[in-house]
Parts: sequence; C-alpha cells; structure tokens
Amino acid sequence: MLEQIQNLPDRPGVYHYYDAGGHLLYVGKAKSLKKRVKSYFRFTPMLAPNPTLSPRIRKMLGETVSLNYIVVESEHDALILENSLIKQLKPKYNILLRDDKTYPYIYINRALPFPRFEITRKVVTGSRIEYFGPYSVGARDILDSLYDLVPLVQKQSCLAGGKTCLFYQMKQCLGPCEGLVTPEAYAELIDEAKSLIDSKRKLLTRLEARMAFYAEALRFEEAAKLRDRIDRIERSEQLSKIDLANAADYDIFAVAHNDRYAAIVRLFMRRGKIVSSAFDTIRTGALFDPGELYERTLLEFYVHDQPPIVAPILVADDFETRDWVASALSKHLGRKVEIHAPQRGEKRKVIDTARLNAEELLKKQRHTGAEATAEAVQALYGLTSFPERVEVFDNSHLAGVAPVGAMIVAEKGTFLKKAYRHYNLNARDEYAQMREMLTRRIESFGSNPPPDLWIIDGGRTLLLLATDLLASAGVNLDVIAVSKEKIDAKAHRAKGKAADLVHTSEETLRLPTSDPRLHWVQRLRDEAHRFAITFHKKQREKEAKSSNLLQLKGISEAKIKKLLNHYGTFEAVYAAPEEELAALLNIADAKIIKNSYR
Repeated sequence: MLEQIQNLPDRPGVYHYYDAGGHLLYVGKAKSLKKRVKSYFRFTPMLAPNPTLSPRIRKMLGETVSLNYIVVESEHDALILENSLIKQLKPKYNILLRDDKTYPYIYINRALPFPRFEITRKVVTGSRIEYFGPYSVGARDILDSLYDLVPLVQKQSCLAGGKTCLFYQMKQCLGPCEGLVTPEAYAELIDEAKSLIDSKRKLLTRLEARMAFYAEALRFEEAAKLRDRIDRIERSEQLSKIDLANAADYDIFAVAHNDRYAAIVRLFMRRGKIVSSAFDTIRTGALFDPGELYERTLLEFYVHDQPPIVAPILVADDFETRDWVASALSKHLGRKVEIHAPQRGEKRKVIDTARLNAEELLKKQRHTGAEATAEAVQALYGLTSFPERVEVFDNSHLAGVAPVGAMIVAEKGTFLKKAYRHYNLNARDEYAQMREMLTRRIESFGSNPPPDLWIIDGGRTLLLLATDLLASAGVNLDVIAVSKEKIDAKAHRAKGKAADLVHTSEETLRLPTSDPRLHWVQRLRDEAHRFAITFHKKQREKEAKSSNLLQLKGISEAKIKKLLNHYGTFEAVYAAPEEELAALLNIADAKIIKNSYR
C-alpha cells in the first residue's frame, strides 16, 4: 500500500479504501489524489494513520489494507462521481442518504394573455416564468384552492374550445375564451391568486369560511374534503411565523445529532417568509461526521434534479468542503451558488430556528421495542449495518409456468408498498430466476440506492449467489437467507411454530420458534412470499386467458385454473390421459379437450 500511495497522480479523482476481505470501506474525492491520500498518513518510522485525523477516519484507516482510485478531469467531476459511487456501492464509513426526491413548485407564465398556475418539478422555459415554492407537502392542495376561490381559466383545454363551458355557468371562470374578460382584468385575478400563495393564512381563512358554509348547508362530504385540504396546507406552513423585513430568498439547512440519531431540517424561505419545510432523520454513532451529512444533503438535493429556484444557501454549521460544494453546484446548475454559514444577524436567527426544529425532531425519536429487536437481529446475524431499510426477495412459478420475482421493502419496521417491485422472469429454475432478479436490482442501484440488508427466501446456495453478485458489482451489503422448515414435504409458515433456518455468511442458525429475532425475519419473508404468489397468480390467469383452452365451448376459467393447479403447464394438460381429465372435470369436458388437440 505504501507503494500505491507514493505513485498516486497529482490530479483530481476519487479514491477507495478496502479492508483485508476486499470490502469497500470508504469513497473520497480529491482535488489532488497525491496530496489528499498522503494527508491521511504518517510515513515515519512506519506507515500509520495521521493522529490529527478524526476518530472516525482513524478507525477506518486501521482497517484499510489497500486502495484504488479513478482519475477525472476536474474537481467538480470528482465531487459528482463520489456522490454517485456512495449511493451505488454503500461504503461502510460513508453516510448514505436516500432522500433524492424533488420538491414541487407552482409556476405561472406571465407572457401569456390568460395564464394558468401549474405544478412543476423542473425548470420551465420562458421569459416571464414566476415560481412559488418549493413545497414539501400541500402543493396540489394550494393549486386546487386557487381554482376554487379565484375564477381563473380552469383547464388548459378551455381556451382552445372558443366558447364558454360549465365552469363559466358555475361562475368559476369569466369566459376569456369568448373575450368576456380583458387580459388586464384577468391580470388582477392572477395578482389575487398570488396573494393567496404568498399569505397562507389569508388562503386558509377563505377555505375555512367555505368549509363552514358547506357544513351549514349539510354538505358534509365537501366540508370534510376541505378540512383535510386545510390540514395539509397548515402542515406545509408550520414554520411560517418567521418573517424577515425584506423579500429575501434562502434555502436553509441545519443538522442536530446525538449518540443515536441525526436530524437534517430544510427550510425554504421565499420573499422573506418560510413557505415550506422538510426533514430527515438517520441513525448515527460515535463516529458520526456532521460535515459529511451537510455535504451529502446538499448534493442530493441540488444534483439529482435541477430545481427551478436556487436561492442562496444558509447552513447552521461551517464544514470543510463548503466552498468546494458551492463551486461544484455552480458548475452543475449553470448559475452561481452561494453557501454561507452566518454567525449573527437576521440570517442567524432563521438558522437557529431551523436548528431548534432539528433538535425537537431528535427529542421525538424514541428507542422503540422494534428498534431493540432490530439491534438484536444485527448482533445475532453479524450485520455490519443497522437493518433500517430491508429488501426481501422471493420468486414463484408452477412447473415453469409464469415465472415471476418479487421484492418487498421495509423501512423502520413499516412495509413501504410503493417501493415494492415485481419482475417477469425468463429463467425456468429457481436458482437462475433469483440470479436474474438480483442482477436486475443491482443494475438499478444508480437510481435506487441499495438498502441496509437483503433477505433471500431460500437456502445457503441462494445466499452465496447473492453475495457473489454483490461482490462482482463492488457493493457493500449484508445478506441473509431463510429456508423454510419442511413438514411432510410442505413448507410450514405458521409464525411461532415454524423452525426455519436462518443462513448468514458465517453460519446457519436454528432459533427457538418463540425467538423474536426469528419472527422478525419470518414476517418479512412471508410478506415477500405473499406478494410473489399474488403476482404469480395474476400472470397465470393472464396466460390462461390467452390459451386455446378458453376458446373451447364449456371450458371456463375456473376449470382451466383447476387443471393448471393439478398439471402445472398447458402442455401437461394436453398430454394427460382422457380418463384423468374426466376424473378432474367430467367426461364431456375431457373429450372436448382431447379432441381439440388431436
């Protein structure tokens, strides 16, 4: 390794540290690979970690036995590549953030004579585009409220129609399609709608008045919908009491942390007022680095998708790479990005509010029984990461018919059904099917980062398959497998009774059937099995509908399902003796089937 360090190029790039087992420990970026990597070490009397480094980095270097690097053209490229590799490879000592979602904006094109408010997540081309937001929640509710309260053009197709429609009759539109309102008068409506966006209290007051009207008119369903809308809009402006005496725009980020968790709060200030907020919490430890969390949060927020508005960025704490991140974002977004860490004045007051909210979030983080069980699972199964986000894989087929795969996702003990995925597979045996499914999941790590743990429904053979595929891709990810107990050659799944085997990379465990650490795995496995079976049945029914059997008079879908459950494939049905078919169905149906295939 000493020779590797001495021969590093004096160029920008990304470096990787590996342990004795070839596992990726850390990905870092450098303006000069030679200078940056050398700064980690003391070279006399022998190669050793630099004692001035943080405990986290010294611990990492204590496990390092080799390094690799990638040379890039610029410092900007190094920062972007580092961010991408951390997401895909999940190094042990880097912070992995999954919040790469974009936030919606409301916008309007004032260059049009009769413009409409719309929602966007990207930059919209135009010379007179005005943006409002971003909104973490409530954007759609605000937009719907504008069209309920102000008689604007309700639909994009309205103007093209050339004649007034039902909205005009309901007094929700003034009829610009027939020239019944001038552009100047319509502009006043736009200003009224803008005032409702700028003052959510004014908007809420008008919505509450309309809700009361509906309630008095006994229109309770409409009143309830407005109540829910008001609640969502209120949540989007929970911090809007902050009001600077100027029309400043800022994006504000603050981190607070303790020995278990870190909270990152984002506030979005537009025209001197907080328009929305968002937050995330992650697990930490004694080796947590707040500076890296700031860096990763800013890169995730601004690099993933170019936001329509890039306001000056305020951070609650200065961090080592602040200027570097600002420069990289400026190049990436094509406009100047400023990142400040103010220590006093109005800006500091806003930052302190963000920090206060981050600290309040930490107070709400309770160490639950579910977390205690997950910690026990981590210790028992020798997992390198706390299993906060877990992906579970299962496949299903019936004698080669409709082979499918399923992936379910659980995060913080809750099933995330919107993250579930199913796979139509081509392979015919279970090993090849699992290989196909896991390979496709690994290929998607660039856009959907890996979790903390994979659970495979299967035995040690499939566990080794998964670990080999991950190793080939260079990804750090814990894997365990669970194989079902067999009773009379059938899988026994009953919670609390099934003595399933749990396979780790080191050993196979048979836990007592009452052990909650076994129940934890079984619950996830059973959900994956349910999801796989459900999708498999749908695919089989689809194949059955396209089968020639359905064209036969008297052969219903129910009968086809019965035949497939017994024989497995259509080929086996056609090959079955007429006597067997008659025993399953009846003599007449058996004759119809056999005659159709002769």
